[in-house]
Amino acid sequence: MSDTPPTPAAAPATRKRFIVLALLFGCVWINYMNRTNISIAGTTMRDDLGIDPLKMGLIFSAFSWTYGWLQIPGGALVDVFRTRRFYSVIMFFWSAMTVLTGFANSLFSLIGLRLGLGLFQAPSYPAHNKIVTRWFPTNERATAIAVYTSAQFLVLAFMPIIFVGLMNTVTWRGLFIITGIVSILGSFVMYMLYRDPKDHKSVNQAELDYIEAGGGLVHDGGDAKPDTPKEKFNWGDLAEAFKHRKLWGVYIGQFCLGSLFVFFLTWFPSYLKDTRGLTLESMGWWVMIPPLGAFVGVLLSGYISDLLIKRGVSPGTSRKIPVLCGMVLGSSIIGANYTDSTGVVVLFMTIALFGNGLASIAWVFISSIAPIRCMGLVGGVFNFIGNLAGISLPIIVGYLARDGNFESGLIYIAIVSIIGFCSYLFLVGKVERIT
Repeated sequence: MSDTPPTPAAAPATRKRFIVLALLFGCVWINYMNRTNISIAGTTMRDDLGIDPLKMGLIFSAFSWTYGWLQIPGGALVDVFRTRRFYSVIMFFWSAMTVLTGFANSLFSLIGLRLGLGLFQAPSYPAHNKIVTRWFPTNERATAIAVYTSAQFLVLAFMPIIFVGLMNTVTWRGLFIITGIVSILGSFVMYMLYRDPKDHKSVNQAELDYIEAGGGLVHDGGDAKPDTPKEKFNWGDLAEAFKHRKLWGVYIGQFCLGSLFVFFLTWFPSYLKDTRGLTLESMGWWVMIPPLGAFVGVLLSGYISDLLIKRGVSPGTSRKIPVLCGMVLGSSIIGANYTDSTGVVVLFMTIALFGNGLASIAWVFISSIAPIRCMGLVGGVFNFIGNLAGISLPIIVGYLARDGNFESGLIYIAIVSIIGFCSYLFLVGKVERIT
């Protein structure tokens, strides 16, 4: 008999990436809580401060002026700075902007604080994308993106009821102060809990190997391979982000996707109140239904997309099917123009936002096709062009609905959704990484 001791079995892979996913979900929740509180507060704020619909459209839009235009430098900063510290700092400062909004007394101060909120939130989604690209292999990435993205729809579904309760108790000013303080606490939680894969002490080598073998960029960022020189930003990276047709297809699609979503972030409560005659109290229940449809849509999208990948369907087909279907469904918002029933109106809105959820895994295209060395920068360009919708949509709808009639605004959103469908169908092409 041999005296050689048996080789110990390899330790099973840890699953710490799912804890990181839960943290990402919480970050997106806080992100959107700070964006959307004004959609409910605005229904009372307008009367309190004497702001007409067109000026309110400017306030709604102000966030995206900085958030959109700073996506490119924000994405570049994501490539330069360590995620843990950088993200915690920007979360702290955007939360401070929300607290200060509770003390605003004029149109100009509100616009300034919304500009500040957009400034500090600008790098957040490029950072989310880089985190998920580091922590998840390709065949799990669409599901991971769908899970953390779903938080934005749950905020739209459940937070309005909480916002209404807070506003009735502590006024719209207290609403901003409380949500801002909660978010500041979240920035400390992010700093304490997040680590990049190679810096995370409780992740074992088996999980790192699994992520890396599946295409996750575990060495990108915090602890690069010793023999790999650190990449630095250069202006050629910026040209790279704009010169590929497939990237433009995703960029345009994101603008179209954002147009529908921004309507629900900004004008939807006012639409129900001014056009459909709902009270603030009854509105809360109607407002929560369409985002629940989107929540189901985004989870279904990620599951279907990754399932098709695992079954051998090409990445292009697997990723595009949910997005194309979602864009078509988004155009169904126009149906709300042809009914007087609040229930049917909300049904059309739910179908449209379900479609928006289906298409909301679009970040997976950036994870799959962006050049590795400028992943954050390309994500910034993607979010910049997408958030031009956040700049334009509130003003366009505010102008079209200046007499209280939102019909033209809904037609505009439906047309833009069809343009997004055409962009993904004809411009994106084969889904493969640009080298």
